[in-house]
Amino acid sequence: MSSLLVPFVVALISTGVIWKASELLERSAERLSKHYRLPVAVHGAIVVAVGSSFPELSSVVVSTALHGEFSLGLGAIVGSAIFNLLVIPAVSALTSEKLEATRDIVHKDAQFYIISVLVLFITFALGATYVPGGTNRVAILTPTLVIFPLVTYGVYVFLHHQDTREHASTDHVDVEPRREWTKLAVSLVFIAVGVEGIVRAALSFGAILDTPSFLWGLTVIAIGTSLPDAFVSVRAARNDESVTSLTNVLGSNTFNLLVAIPVGVLIAGSATINFLVAVPLMGFLGFATLVFVVFTRTHLELTEREAYVFVALYVTFLLWMVLETVGVMETVHGL
Repeated sequence: MSSLLVPFVVALISTGVIWKASELLERSAERLSKHYRLPVAVHGAIVVAVGSSFPELSSVVVSTALHGEFSLGLGAIVGSAIFNLLVIPAVSALTSEKLEATRDIVHKDAQFYIISVLVLFITFALGATYVPGGTNRVAILTPTLVIFPLVTYGVYVFLHHQDTREHASTDHVDVEPRREWTKLAVSLVFIAVGVEGIVRAALSFGAILDTPSFLWGLTVIAIGTSLPDAFVSVRAARNDESVTSLTNVLGSNTFNLLVAIPVGVLIAGSATINFLVAVPLMGFLGFATLVFVVFTRTHLELTEREAYVFVALYVTFLLWMVLETVGVMETVHGL
């Protein structure tokens, strides 16, 4: 047990670094958004979401480029997406007076997020079916193949750009753009350093406990890198900014699935995905997405009871992964 203490402390310190750096990033991003007069939906779905998603993007880059462990970064992305969908809205609802949704969130942001899940799954399927070496057990992702999700994210940005063009904001603050951009860049560097620490901790956990690195990406890295999203959304919910709270979650997940994973593939040159592991996990992510859409659409509000259901689903997911790892369950072949 003492051998686990060092990676645990490293993970804890790294998470703190990511958290504080993400706070700096959030403040700079918010001031820049107001300076450039961006609408609140664009601020939440793109500016805040991309900024708070940088830890997840860094996890893929660091895992792939420095450690040759693309599966570790992939696990972090999928685990983060599930954490974002279930835990962050639940905590936001439980710590604020009311977490309200809008029809725009349900019919635009949430539906496009569903499309992003489908696009990623189709990309995996194409890698298993049409790329030489791919089988019904293994999907091989190539730079050419991941153009599909990247173009899809380009469409997402374009749609939000249309909102920006039609928006006349009166919420303007005087800032020094160069200074804010410098702060933002410094925060990104510290986030990358924190992610490197948490990735090393996850690899140590896997080596000490003789467990797959994918599992630790799915849990330790996913939770550690999702904390910035959590703080952004919870703080927004407490400030009665439900739109920013929810669009941050959806925008962050959309960015992670359509950009972070393809970036990892581009760095690696190609990546092999265990399809037997990917299918059930993507299935759970799809199920969590449907629950999210149904709950947020019902009365356009996330109630306390629904928040507890979200928490229960996430605990079920973690328990499922642990039971799979120790061999009690064998529904995810190849984990």
